Formats: sequence, structure tokens, C-alpha cells
Amino acid sequence: MPEKHTILVQLDTDALPSTFDRVVAVDAGAQHIFSYGGVTPENVVTLVHGCIFTRGAKDLHRTAIFVGGSDVAAGEAVVAAIRKQLIPAAKLTVSVMLDSNGANSTAAAAVRAAARHVNLDSVESLVLGGTGPVGQRVARLLAKHGGHVRLGSRQLDRAEAVAAKIRQEVPGAKIEAVSVATSSDGPKALQGRELVIAAGAPGVLLLPKKVRDTAKQLRVVIDLNGVPPAGIEGVGLGDRAKDHDGIVGYGAIGVGDTKMKIHKAALVALFEKSDLLLDIDEIYEIALRLP
Repeated sequence: MPEKHTILVQLDTDALPSTFDRVVAVDAGAQHIFSYGGVTPENVVTLVHGCIFTRGAKDLHRTAIFVGGSDVAAGEAVVAAIRKQLIPAAKLTVSVMLDSNGANSTAAAAVRAAARHVNLDSVESLVLGGTGPVGQRVARLLAKHGGHVRLGSRQLDRAEAVAAKIRQEVPGAKIEAVSVATSSDGPKALQGRELVIAAGAPGVLLLPKKVRDTAKQLRVVIDLNGVPPAGIEGVGLGDRAKDHDGIVGYGAIGVGDTKMKIHKAALVALFEKSDLLLDIDEIYEIALRLP
């Protein structure tokens, strides 16, 4: 009997399923892609049942679910609802990947790029836009490595809440919330930092060059903003380990190649087993295995 085809069920919380995610899935080798938009925790139930009750347990590794969309919190809620419908005791499970807004693969790619130039176990870092979905994940990964992380936001209370959450999830995390709301905050936040990753909203300047020039220990800057103006002034979209007066710089497109490799490798991994949940930590582990 011929081997069953691989099927990726693309569940998007936006009204229209992402063509980007579908193209990447095709390039990663998924043989069939079923795409659904407007997915919520309430209407996902029958979609999950369609995945787990149509093939025998031994073939369920050839069906997988990808959760995407522009709203990361909505994606997380859908994943939680999916997991409630899986039946591990009967081996009726399929693997699930969460990458809403590309937050997981982008964060993994940024930290992977930083690791080429600094020792993440001891690096002193600053994450700008640290309360956003990508910034939170970048900060979490850096904290897990063991270095000291400053999590910057214009709203200190939000930064403190995110830092507290990371401390709860990552025992021993060395993470400090800092305000970057005023012009005088920048130099303080940068003091002693070797690595800066900017993960703020598109088109928002987070680190002017004149402020960056005050950071004498700075070695690496990574700007994940793909919409002008740059999040880190002077860093180009396509910069990939480009020298900026002794500082290594990466732009959003410069990190993008690694992000795409991670995204594709994670999709391939979905079809290796039927019980995987690929969230930020698991996707980062895949990133670490890439050349």
C-alpha cells in the first residue's frame, strides 16, 4: 500500500490565511496544505478532530498543524484549544507548530545570529521593544542561556511584568526591566551592554546613533524592524554581520535568511513524530542544530 501523503493543516487567526506561510510550507516539502482563516479556540475543535480521527495512529505523524496569523496571543489561545482536543492515551495526536507573526522563528534567528559573535552564557544584553511578542521571546532565550538581560520598554510597568513572567518560567533568569521612555534613559540602559536586539514596532526608531555611540562595550546590534526608519539608526535592512565602526550589525533581511531556514526545518520536524509541540524553546533547539 503506498505511503500516505503529508498534510499540513494551516490554521490562521486572521480572516485570510497567510500566503507567506503557505509558500514556505510548500518549499519545506509539505505535499498537501489545507488552509483555514478566522480560526478561534471555539471553531478549531472540528478541524482538530478531522486531523486525528481520519488516519490510524501509525500514520498520524504524516498530518501536522501550523498555527499562524498576525496576533500572537490569539495564536497561543488556539494552540491551547488544540491541545485539549488531542488524545495522547489513545495515541490520537498530531504535531503542532506555533509561529504567529513569525515571532518564534524570528526570535530564534536573532539569538542564533548573536551567538556567532558573543558568548550567550555571559553576554550583557539589552532587548528594545522587549514587551512585544518577538522581544519577549528574544529576552526569554537570552535569559535561558544565562547572561544578564535588560528588557527595555517605554512603559516600565509592562517591562516589569514581562520580566517577572520570564523569571517565573526560567529559574535563575538574570533579567532587569528598564525604561527607555526619555532621551536620558537610553545611555543608562546601554551602559555595559555588549549586545542590543531591537524588536519594536515597525517604523519606530529605538536606538539613535548618537545614543549608540555612548556604549563603549557594545559589540553586536541586531535590528528586526523591516519598515523604515530603522529601529537601530545606521543599520541597513540587508546588513549581515556588517561592520559599523567596530560593531557587528544585522538588519531584518540579514537575519531573514536564518529565519527562513529555521521555519522550514521546523516544518520538516513536524512530520517526524505525531506528538510534538513546537513553540519558542523547541524551535530554538531546531535553530541550534542548523549549520
